Amino acid sequence: MKKHVFTVLGVLLIVGLLALTGLSLTTSMRQGPKTLTYAEVNPLDGTICGEMAKAFKEKAEELSGGQLIIDVQAGGVLGSEDQILDNLLGGGNVCDITRISAFALTQYGCEKASLLGIPYTFTGEEHFWNFASSDLAQEFLLEPHNNGLPIRGLCYGEEGFRHFFFKDKVSGIEDLKNKKLRVSSDPIMTGMVGDLGASATTVAFTELYSALSTGVVDGAEQPAPNYLSNAFPEVAPYLMLDGHTLGAMQIVMSDVSWEGLTEQEREWVMEAAAYASEVCKGKVAEIEAQTYKTLEEQGVTIVEVEDKTPWIEACQPTIQSIASKQPELYQQILDMK
Repeated sequence: MKKHVFTVLGVLLIVGLLALTGLSLTTSMRQGPKTLTYAEVNPLDGTICGEMAKAFKEKAEELSGGQLIIDVQAGGVLGSEDQILDNLLGGGNVCDITRISAFALTQYGCEKASLLGIPYTFTGEEHFWNFASSDLAQEFLLEPHNNGLPIRGLCYGEEGFRHFFFKDKVSGIEDLKNKKLRVSSDPIMTGMVGDLGASATTVAFTELYSALSTGVVDGAEQPAPNYLSNAFPEVAPYLMLDGHTLGAMQIVMSDVSWEGLTEQEREWVMEAAAYASEVCKGKVAEIEAQTYKTLEEQGVTIVEVEDKTPWIEACQPTIQSIASKQPELYQQILDMK
C-alpha cells in the first residue's frame, strides 16, 4: 500500500514540476524522431525534382541531428500531383510535404500563381531565379495560405523549360494541328494547347506512358529530364524544343503538419527548403546536358525551334487573358530579366 502511495505522490510531483516549467507530461515523455512524408511523382534519380527531394531530406536530417526524418515517397507511389494536392487541400494526410508545379494552384483560385504559368514569360533560367530570390516570390509562396487554403509554399525550384514530345514525326508548329496532347487540368496549359491548334487531353501523369503507347494521346509536354526518366522516349521518340513554359515548381507543406512543428523544427524545415532550392538551381544545367546526350544516344529525334515568334503569336489569346487580370504584377516579373 505504501508503495502505491509513493508512486502516486511521485507522479504528482513530476506533474507539478512540469507545470512550473510549462511542459506537459506527454511532451516530456515523447522520444524518438518526428517523421515527415515527402511526396514526389517523379523518380528520385535522373530528375531535377528528385535531386531537390534528396537535398531537402539530407539537409533537414543533418540540421536536426536526426530529430526530423524525411520519408521521401517518389515515383508517384502516393498518387499523381493532382491527387496529392487535392488530398492536402481537402484536409487529408497522404503526406506532409510535396513538390508541385508552381502554377498548379491556379485552379484553386491562386491568381498570382497563374502568372508563372503564362507561356513565354521567362526569357531564361536566370530571369526565373531573379524572381525566385526576390521579396515578391515570398508573397507568391504564401498566397495559398493567405487565401485560406491549408498549405504554404516553402521555396521555389525549376525543372528547366518544358517541351512537347510526340509519337510521330514532327517538324514545326503546323504539326500540332488536331493532335491530342496530354496536359494537366490547369486552364493555362489547356488554353495554350488550344491556341496552338491541338486538342488538350487530361490524363493523370502516372497513366501517361500507357496513354501514349495505346494512342489515347499523340503527345505531351514535360521538361526533358522528366521525359527521359519516365521512359517516354520509348513510346514518343520525337522531342520538339519549343520551351513554351519554364518548369517553375515549389515545395509546399500542409498547414496541419506545419502547426505540428516546434519553432526550432520550422527553422530546420525552412533552411532545408532554401538548401534544396539552391541545389536545384545548381543542378539544372548539368542534368539537362546529360539528358540531351543520353537522348541522342537513344536515337530520339530532337527538333530545334529556331524562331519562337510564331509560337508566341499563336499563344497571345491565353497570354493576354491571364496577364490582363494582374498587369502591374505581371510586368514586375517581366522586368526582372
